Amino acid sequence: MATAIIKTKSSKRIKMRIRKGDTVQVINGKDKGKTGEVLRTLPIENRVVVEGVNLRTRHVKPTQEGEGGRIVTEEASLHASNVMLYSKEKEVASRVELVVDKDGIKRRRLKKTGEVID
Repeated sequence: MATAIIKTKSSKRIKMRIRKGDTVQVINGKDKGKTGEVLRTLPIENRVVVEGVNLRTRHVKPTQEGEGGRIVTEEASLHASNVMLYSKEKEVASRVELVVDKDGIKRRRLKKTGEVID
């Protein structure tokens, strides 16, 4: 009897140009045009969690006696391809390029504005 090997999602980590703390703008989906700060990155799934974007409501049952149930609103993850880095100064979203400085240090730079992020 042959056993079938079921291949699950690849656990390979994807290199992301978006990092925690970056300001991004949503470019696709129901929250298109909204901006917010990246709270978490999920590099294995190539997803990001952005503050105030893609909100989900969840009903939580009471855990202790005398406590009431509640409704919790929290951010769900977005695919990284649906967000672009956002320049606060010029108020425009842009792609990111990696540039090596004179000192030999890699830095991220916005393509449209030339603004260095790191």
